[in-house]
Amino acid sequence: MVATIIYVVGVILGVLAVLEILSQPINILTKIVISILVVITSWIGIAVYYLLLRGNLTKWFK
Repeated sequence: MVATIIYVVGVILGVLAVLEILSQPINILTKIVISILVVITSWIGIAVYYLLLRGNLTKWFK
């Protein structure tokens, strides 16, 4: 039961992260690569995105 809840929360956070990445004004190839990395790396990718990339994405990849 707990594992299912953790899985669902991870999927929801992953989808939200990808939607935020796709709404950023950066190159489409960069959006695709970062989105794939976040989805493939699951919780680690979500943590890296929300802790490091979220506020700096447009500065680093514009």
